[in-house]
Amino acid sequence: MAHFTSSNYEGGMAFTSFLNGFPLTTDTAIDADGTNKGPRPKALMLLALSGCTGVDIVSILNKMRVNFSDLSIDVQGDLSNEEAAVYHTVTVTYKIKVAKADESKVEKAVNLSQDKYCGVAAMFRKFAELKKEIVYL
Repeated sequence: MAHFTSSNYEGGMAFTSFLNGFPLTTDTAIDADGTNKGPRPKALMLLALSGCTGVDIVSILNKMRVNFSDLSIDVQGDLSNEEAAVYHTVTVTYKIKVAKADESKVEKAVNLSQDKYCGVAAMFRKFAELKKEIVYL
């Protein structure tokens, strides 16, 4: 399956891009000649990771018939100090409310997502240390 994106320059440092038909504006900060109209392009990589693993977690927990609520996923990326800065360490924090008896199933779902199913996580592991943690609410 291929994905397609097209980006149109909007002035300053802003671009409106269309990813498979869905619009998204990216920009830079005002101090970097931008107008702060949207997220930074590099940060969207973190969003892709949280979305990818999130879909996996929901799918796996549903198949396991685990009742859960209050699922949220925080992703923090630490950048290198190089001119073309890259994420060197990325931490994914899963916050979820489940019965104590189902915590081992959540851990299994997280491990399956991170190690087997999430292609974005696989891409991140090519250039960054990928860490994970689970917080039970």
